[in-house]
Amino acid sequence: MTETAKILQEMEQYATAHRVPIINAGGRRVFVELIEQYRPKRILEIGTAIGYSALLTLSHTRPDAQLTSLELSEERWRTAQAFLARCACAARVQLLQGDAEELLEALAMQQVQPFDFVFIDAAKGQYPVYFSKVQPLLAPDGVILADNVLFRGYVQSDAKPPRRYRTIVKRLRTYLRLVQAPPFQTEIFAKGDGLALTRRIYEEET
Repeated sequence: MTETAKILQEMEQYATAHRVPIINAGGRRVFVELIEQYRPKRILEIGTAIGYSALLTLSHTRPDAQLTSLELSEERWRTAQAFLARCACAARVQLLQGDAEELLEALAMQQVQPFDFVFIDAAKGQYPVYFSKVQPLLAPDGVILADNVLFRGYVQSDAKPPRRYRTIVKRLRTYLRLVQAPPFQTEIFAKGDGLALTRRIYEEET
């Protein structure tokens, strides 16, 4: 087992013990396949948690890839720092702590180099806002991958979700409408809790 694999396994154990949500086993396989397919070089992640998906991404893409990750919780941000500091890819990760909307606006104002891959795995009710905020940061051929878009099966179900989930489900449905409307095209993978892969479609592709 490689050192990276050992750290990922340790992260999985930590997430289980501390009830930290990370991409589940079903979605993980699809996630890795997509990273290996696109091999992104400039990656933006919204929702670091403990750094699991960041490390998973960098271990399956090109060796010169750079990743910027945003996390609201200071405690999780510090945990992610501690885990990723032990990895060979540490120098290629930038962890930013704070409100994702504010951080995305700050990155846009800084006119940072566009990202060719954006992974959204943060507050589900904010997905439509995140989608709007990442547009100025997305490379023309960039893709957006969002996790948990089917949210326990409620998003595509005709049954009413429990009251505590209604706002989340409503906003995820809004997100899926946004990413399935021109000029965007989206493929939904049902494994795990639902992953949505979105890219822009240009006239010559239609």
